[in-house]
Amino acid sequence: MVADSVDLTPGTISAVLNSAPSARAIPAETKKRILAAAKKLNYRPNFFARSLRQQRTYTVGVIAEEIGDPYGAIVISGLEEYLREKGYFFLTVVHRHDAELLQRYFLLLQQRQIEGLITVDTILEESPAVPTVAVAGHKKLRGVTNVILDQRQAVTLAFTHLQKLGHKHIAFLKGNPLSADAKSRWQAITEVAEEMGIEVDPDLTVQIDFEDSSPHLGYPFTKRLLERGKPFTALFTYNDHSALGSIRAFQEHGLRVPKDVSVVGFDDIPAAAYNMPSLTTVRQPLRRMGQVAAQTLVRRIEGWKAYPQEIAIEPEFVARESSGPAPAIQKTQ
Repeated sequence: MVADSVDLTPGTISAVLNSAPSARAIPAETKKRILAAAKKLNYRPNFFARSLRQQRTYTVGVIAEEIGDPYGAIVISGLEEYLREKGYFFLTVVHRHDAELLQRYFLLLQQRQIEGLITVDTILEESPAVPTVAVAGHKKLRGVTNVILDQRQAVTLAFTHLQKLGHKHIAFLKGNPLSADAKSRWQAITEVAEEMGIEVDPDLTVQIDFEDSSPHLGYPFTKRLLERGKPFTALFTYNDHSALGSIRAFQEHGLRVPKDVSVVGFDDIPAAAYNMPSLTTVRQPLRRMGQVAAQTLVRRIEGWKAYPQEIAIEPEFVARESSGPAPAIQKTQ
């Protein structure tokens, strides 16, 4: 009907409506006529017919640890924007670090004929059966491109900031081992600290051992750190949620942030800028990481052979109100 209304062949109509490579040779004015006719006739391409004809589903699977936390939500927002622009649909599942559930989801997504897979904060143990991009992936696996933050640069930025403020006694909240970035970030902390002459004191290090997408993640562990009674002037946390929780714990302990103790977070989630005090943090460009992951996967699906095993994204440092000059050490006792 569309072809008859504009006196063109069905193949020409199909090329324009499906944005096929052959449509590049069709004059812009002709394209406008076709799109106007399709709109007038309320024409919609049949997805299933298109899939059968091209043997494509234009569907991508997304496996995330959680959707409700700002980290995962912002990454998914970035990849959604790019996939939508390219005409891809995506199915999202959440595993919450349940290994059995994760394996079931791999099979479930494959049964739905996904053409590729993006994982977010997920530790992969083996190569999936389809082209895969892992945001915060660190294991080298065949067929997988890891999109990572440059952890060493991120830690260097944080330590340089604290050193300039005179901090020598720094405490740490160490990430939950189930988190994909925990191991690589801690390795970066220990390596950069040694290079910069900063002591990583086991008595000033507390291991986060549960998952929580709220500031409660840092609150009890900062309390535990304070109970040890060893003085420090700054706290470098695993992420912003744990940093915001730590500020509450310090305030309850009678410590002022940053006059008595400075706090540095990691990620730069939206709440970081609006906390009281606003949070100094290492910014991960999470939206961009999602966009890069989606772009890389689409290129691979559409024939990109020489794909990279790793894409490193540069961090930024955002200095706000939660960090200040190091006080006399007695004030943190």
